[in-house]
Amino acid sequence: MKVRTTRFGEVEIDPSRLLVFPHGLLGFARFRTFALLQPDDRGVFYWLQSVEDPELAFVVTDPTAWVPEYSVPIRPGELTELGLDRAEDATLFAIVNRRDGAITANLQGPIVLNAASRTGIQLVLSDRSWSTRHELVRMPGTAAAQTA
Repeated sequence: MKVRTTRFGEVEIDPSRLLVFPHGLLGFARFRTFALLQPDDRGVFYWLQSVEDPELAFVVTDPTAWVPEYSVPIRPGELTELGLDRAEDATLFAIVNRRDGAITANLQGPIVLNAASRTGIQLVLSDRSWSTRHELVRMPGTAAAQTA
């Protein structure tokens, strides 16, 4: 299947690799089908590209690659919705942004996937110990990096 994107042009996606979010993502409830695009084999960032809107895409990463102690409490009903038996079987992603000279991740609103069924949900954590702007890396050449 061909998917139009504003960043990569038209890309060929195997339909078996599509991800379905029955409730959409926060703020984008009407968009439910996405493809996870990996720009290169060595990267830690991916594009979560909407199949329904070529302009809608999010940069995502595995939050545990950056914050090893990060964990997401998944309620029994959410596990059932995803078709998972255990929270440990979930695949986690965090949406990444560039802000104030840093690359940050939304650890307050993780994306949780059942990789086998390709079904996902986005959660909003009640635990406020994680931020929507958790700094992953400071970009070189920023004022804060120069004074550090």
